[in-house]
Amino acid sequence: MLDISPLTWAVTIGFIIALLAVDLILAALRPHHVGFKEATAWSVFYIAVAIGFGIWFGMAHGNAAGTEYFAGYIIEKSLSVDNLFVFVIIMTTFAVPDHHQHKVLTFGIVLALIMRAIFIALGAALINSFSFMFLLFGLLLVYTAVQLFRHRDEDPDIESNVMVRGARRFLPITADYVDGKLVTKVDGKRLFTPLFIVLIAIGSVDLLFALDSIPAVFGVTQEAYVVFTANAFALLGLRALFFLVKGLLDRLVYLSTGLSLILLFIGVKLILHWAHVDINPSIPEIPTPLSLGVVIGILIVVIIASLIKTRLSPEEKAHAGSLSAAKKKNEDE
Repeated sequence: MLDISPLTWAVTIGFIIALLAVDLILAALRPHHVGFKEATAWSVFYIAVAIGFGIWFGMAHGNAAGTEYFAGYIIEKSLSVDNLFVFVIIMTTFAVPDHHQHKVLTFGIVLALIMRAIFIALGAALINSFSFMFLLFGLLLVYTAVQLFRHRDEDPDIESNVMVRGARRFLPITADYVDGKLVTKVDGKRLFTPLFIVLIAIGSVDLLFALDSIPAVFGVTQEAYVVFTANAFALLGLRALFFLVKGLLDRLVYLSTGLSLILLFIGVKLILHWAHVDINPSIPEIPTPLSLGVVIGILIVVIIASLIKTRLSPEEKAHAGSLSAAKKKNEDE
């Protein structure tokens, strides 16, 4: 186990909070449409920060630790692109104005970080106490991979989200966004705006993604610090990446297939690790450098194949994939 001092934890968390604060302040003080140049600049900045951290981490704690961080970061970054699909669906479903999308995304990232921090703490504690958690995490990822592959050509049904339906049923909602406020008063009566419902939708989606992403990154490292930083730096660039690639997401028609393969691979890796530790040391494990190569290879193939497919068939549109959309549709029928 790495010896990460409390001071290192404190400085790291403080740095991440500072970056989030900048995003929140910019979103609150200057709501505006984020153009291509601005999104590119922020995306490059966050990627540079993540790479810089990885280089420092590898120099301070060894190449193996650095490799684990970069493997975790790439896995979380690839899964976060699927997050973007769902964010686009939510923004479209609720007709969120362009100048409020920056704020919604930043709040969504904050919620995602909080949920992931909770799941990381729980996951690390469970793994340290019970080695069979590797088996359970592995089976969860294999199940998720199979379901995502089965429903790869579908989108999650945001309108049927339990929390969204509950909020609409029990809360008084205004007809418009009221300058981006969450709560407002009309004739002395307190009302919630549609932006509050959007945040509920994004928060519930963040919870579902945390259930998959945390076991996935535990597949390449059991270090809570590495898991947290890989998640944090992958999520910090999500807001800028949304505005940069939202026009290109429709072309990534094989992304859900690629993500299902990545989750399946990491699930098998976790199961083999459990078998190696608890059953027989002769059972082989998948080394982290190989995992990194496989994940990068899958992403490269997915991007190239998607671009070729949409060039030959422009009518093809990508989907976020879903674990249960098909079942809901059948029930409705």
